[in-house]
Amino acid sequence: MKIGNIDLGDKPLLLAPMEDVTDPSFRLICKEQGADMVYTEFVSSDGLVRDVRKTIEKMSTSPQESPVGIQIYGSDPDSMVEAAKMADDAARLTGGYGADIIDINFGCPVSRIAGRGAGSGMMREPDKMVEITRRVVEAVSKPVTVKTRLGWDDDSKIIVELAERLQDAGIQALTIHGRTRCQMYKGEADWSLIGQVKDNPRMHIPIIGNGDINTPEKAARAYADYGVDGIMVGRASFGHPWIFREMKYFLEHGVAPEPLSVPERVAIAKRHYALSRQYKGDVRGTYEMRRHLSCYFKGLPDFKGTRMQLVTEMDPDKVIGILDYIEEKWGGTTIESQTNVYGV
Repeated sequence: MKIGNIDLGDKPLLLAPMEDVTDPSFRLICKEQGADMVYTEFVSSDGLVRDVRKTIEKMSTSPQESPVGIQIYGSDPDSMVEAAKMADDAARLTGGYGADIIDINFGCPVSRIAGRGAGSGMMREPDKMVEITRRVVEAVSKPVTVKTRLGWDDDSKIIVELAERLQDAGIQALTIHGRTRCQMYKGEADWSLIGQVKDNPRMHIPIIGNGDINTPEKAARAYADYGVDGIMVGRASFGHPWIFREMKYFLEHGVAPEPLSVPERVAIAKRHYALSRQYKGDVRGTYEMRRHLSCYFKGLPDFKGTRMQLVTEMDPDKVIGILDYIEEKWGGTTIESQTNVYGV
């Protein structure tokens, strides 16, 4: 699959942009665990235009993440154009690597974004969505992609026609989450409409499917049943970044790999924690790592007390000591079912 001149290979796996999750440390860990492409957290166009420091920081990336996309969101066409230009120039603005692509977020369903007409709130204004897309494409030099949903609700699933219009506006790939905005993340993702977009003979850009892909077997079925060019993995990667490695193994060999051992999980957790501290310092890096450490070892027996230590301890040396204790006490324990453990 190619996005512009970026070759992601056959059956690529992409890490979905997720607010408060896909920061630099998590992106690098997922990249090391097999993700073919990663995305930043959502970047507010209004925040960029107002020169908000924390918003600009979200565009900071490293060469090790490449290919990496910066995802922007907003509802005002002029602000989106200016934000896209800043994302296009992110290497200079942040002193980092920058972006290989610019992705437009027309898919986020949370109220503070969609309720203001941005994200999947744009599904109620498809003409405006297409206008923003066209203007962004014209304003930047890098490939532009879009992530969106099936529609606003069950009575307005407009994705098949909308996909053509977005393609005509100049995007070079389209990611579709198989739910409406009103569904949020509830119910089962409907991949049939994703398949219809892919089967449309007028579509020639890559179609990437997203929604409920939480096991290697589901990834393989999505490729086989719907013919998508790529798969984007979101919530299933949280606390489980090695899911990309597991999916790649299954896609290549047709069988699931051996479950990751507790010592292997500890090693990844330590690597992730070191990156978090490197990018954000000991205090913030430790605080923000809690949400990940609390999930790395779900499924271990009699783990509640140790988990509480992991999510309350702020001394980096003591956090490492707790991880060493986990390896020592549960080193021979096998966690079997990832789907049941992670509940996604």
